[in-house]
Amino acid sequence: MPILCEPATAAGHLLPVGGDVRAADSLQSVSQMLEADPTETLVVIGPDTPIADALTFASTLRMTRPAVGVILVRTHVDVALLTHALRAGVREVVPADDAAALVAACRRSYEISKRLVSTAPPPAEPEQAREGKVVTVFAAKGGCGKTSFAVNLGVALANEPGVRVCVVDLDLAFGDVAISVQLDPARTIVDALPMAGHLDTTGASSLLTRYKPNLEMLLAPVTPGDAEKVPPPLVGELLRVLSGIFDFVVVDTPAQFSEHVLVAMDASAHHVLLTTPDVPALKNLRITLDMLDLLSYPRQIRSVVLNRADSKVGLSLDDVERVVRWPIVAHIPSSREVPISINKGTPLMLANPSHPVSQAIGRFARQRLVTPAEAPAGRVGRSRGRRRA
Repeated sequence: MPILCEPATAAGHLLPVGGDVRAADSLQSVSQMLEADPTETLVVIGPDTPIADALTFASTLRMTRPAVGVILVRTHVDVALLTHALRAGVREVVPADDAAALVAACRRSYEISKRLVSTAPPPAEPEQAREGKVVTVFAAKGGCGKTSFAVNLGVALANEPGVRVCVVDLDLAFGDVAISVQLDPARTIVDALPMAGHLDTTGASSLLTRYKPNLEMLLAPVTPGDAEKVPPPLVGELLRVLSGIFDFVVVDTPAQFSEHVLVAMDASAHHVLLTTPDVPALKNLRITLDMLDLLSYPRQIRSVVLNRADSKVGLSLDDVERVVRWPIVAHIPSSREVPISINKGTPLMLANPSHPVSQAIGRFARQRLVTPAEAPAGRVGRSRGRRRA
């Protein structure tokens, strides 16, 4: 039952939160109620509570009870208020005269709290904190099956015992992760903007969309123009926080070396370079390998994966390796079941785990990422000064 905080002077016009509520005439009373009820996950602060007190309360509650959502109701709402409120940990700010918006905000807050409670990792001592691996999947040519591979790789890793995975759609302008698994995101990467510079695990978790147990997704913006709002440093901040929550963070990228992609490459413990057996894709892969050498990324963290490896296109596997001058560590067969699974919105790793494509991706995940032969070399590119020559 949500707690509604309104001073005694305003008790005569309780806000329409929706359903039953518990009324408190001060934030101190709210704190006492929360202490007595560890299951409560929603506090609504009315417009007659001083804004400074409300923001201090929300900021403190964010650290002590991160699953409790705070909704702030104000007579006047402007950009400055929204900025301060979100930074303090308030989930939403609602105009006092919009009852429908308040009810909807409460519903959304409960959904976020439910997800936070259900996906929160077990408490760990500081020395036991996760140090997850960021795995960036990249192809310099579109149409190589990069998004499908990244999603299926995420599923394969999440199938490992005790492994938690997050797939990040970094194709900010044309991301297809959501539609390929039929997810309708309530929040996307653009919603991290108010938290830039002070993002924590609670804030990052609130951006995620659950796909299956142990597999969450941070999805690309859905509104045209939002991609340009996301600064590259925010991508680095997100990947740093997410790697503290998950064992693996799989990053799907656009087919270009943007600043956002380079930030992801910097944060990565492994680079998966995808190609197909056609001359344009192989040419772009060769350029990619040269570019990574130029930027001083360690060679031992790279894996070149050949998708549609058995396609009858006049190039043998020896021809492919001779062109790219790099060993192919995984061969993913061609199959019409892959586009069918995409159209159905179910990754092939889930729809048919025994399929040769699923088997190849699962084998790659286990051999190169879960139990790699070489020691992880992650977080390798932060100080190269490689942005401008």
